[in-house]
Amino acid sequence: MSRSQALPLFLVLVVGGGLAIGYVTLPGEWYAGLAKPAFNPPNWVFAPVWTILYVLIAIAGWRVWDRGLSFPQALWWAQLALNFLWSPTFFGFQQMGLALLVIVLLLVTIAGFIKATWNAERISAVLFIPYLLWVAFATLLNASLWWLNAS
Repeated sequence: MSRSQALPLFLVLVVGGGLAIGYVTLPGEWYAGLAKPAFNPPNWVFAPVWTILYVLIAIAGWRVWDRGLSFPQALWWAQLALNFLWSPTFFGFQQMGLALLVIVLLLVTIAGFIKATWNAERISAVLFIPYLLWVAFATLLNASLWWLNAS
């Protein structure tokens, strides 16, 4: 597969997959009824932020694939699996504690990807920094929601 063919495939996989999972696991009534921390963003913020992040994630994945960096590529696939697992765990199964475990693993995997690519593929590492910051915030939000709504 050529470089020019691979990038659109990465974009479709990541952006399309992320948006599809987001659509299937819309927050709904259960989420609306939860007690939320004061720093909880309005719902409309999530779709544009995630769309931008998914584009950055796709480009970083394409870049490590194109350069044949096997360990960073394994980390990239792991973070994508964890990313796609979080929403069904949180919204679909309504398991905030398990979702917290998933997102902590995601955060660690993102940090590992940044570390693994920092010297070999700096652009990919930098593309993941906004993702790391957002997932760190989302981890705090998940933990706060779990804490506020524990029965």
